[in-house]
Amino acid sequence: MAATDRRSLLAASALAMLATGIPALSAAQDAEWPSQPVHVYVGFPAGSSPDVLARLVTEPLAERLGQPVVVENKPGAGGVIGVQQMLAGQQDYSFGTTINGPLTTSPRLVEDISYDVETDIAPVTLMATSPLVLAVSADAAPDDLAGFIEAAGAEPGAISYGSVGQGSGAHLTAELFADAAGIEMLHIPFTSYAEVTTSIIGGEIDAGFMAPSAALPQVEAGKMKIFGITSQEPFAQVPDVPPIAGNAGMPQDFRAELWNAFIAPAGTDPAIVQRLNAEVNEILQDPQVRDRMLAMGWQAQGGTPEELAQRIADDTRVWGDVLDRIEDRQ
Repeated sequence: MAATDRRSLLAASALAMLATGIPALSAAQDAEWPSQPVHVYVGFPAGSSPDVLARLVTEPLAERLGQPVVVENKPGAGGVIGVQQMLAGQQDYSFGTTINGPLTTSPRLVEDISYDVETDIAPVTLMATSPLVLAVSADAAPDDLAGFIEAAGAEPGAISYGSVGQGSGAHLTAELFADAAGIEMLHIPFTSYAEVTTSIIGGEIDAGFMAPSAALPQVEAGKMKIFGITSQEPFAQVPDVPPIAGNAGMPQDFRAELWNAFIAPAGTDPAIVQRLNAEVNEILQDPQVRDRMLAMGWQAQGGTPEELAQRIADDTRVWGDVLDRIEDRQ
């Protein structure tokens, strides 16, 4: 299906749910939803970043709904298992929070995936975004982003970068950056960001895209330096780091962010989707929630189901193009 068709279908699905909201609202109110505990599935272990983000939202959500909101941790396949478990749950009482991968890249990367994002998922709201930073050793010769791009362009493939695996956010971000900059870099996969960080500091690799919270302690210790951030606006954790977008000849629209979203099965009562959207958006405006998310490296967001549907479609297209280029080289 063409990218335009994908965006149109996702946006149309969100609009259709809203358009039928008035009659559905009466039905939901008559049933006094929720009349029993609500379950929110997270495809990552307890204590992980996606799990903590979910609990920051679901704890106040339980108070607002007047029913327990039970977080169900179902880790596996990069978050895909959590989405699958949500879809197998009870109608109108089974929801999920997920990072972007299971909704954008996993359908390409995970074999035998059991759901179709366009037809099986109802977007509720974007919860938070997290940019990455381009980090290098403090001893690296380039002094800024322009110097880094110039050095990489002078000798294609000589500059190496680390990630936490093939198809990971860091890997795809580096590939998107390299394509936009017109350079070639050598990908070295690791199993953790700790290994990436150690290898950059030790001079085994040249660079890596990582969370600001992971790079900042090393910068403060004088072991690393940062050349840019992948969001289109400065990020509060590293306010002095400029966006890569529009810098050193990079496109103004360059953006590569991890994100976390609240979702529902596609058959969920539209009135419930509207109710959850309103409640979660209000929770995301709470200063304490926003501060706790920021301390973890996430910027609280919010928005409409249609906006989340558009974000899913746009990122599916962007990362799909990156995956196409990677496959073409293999």
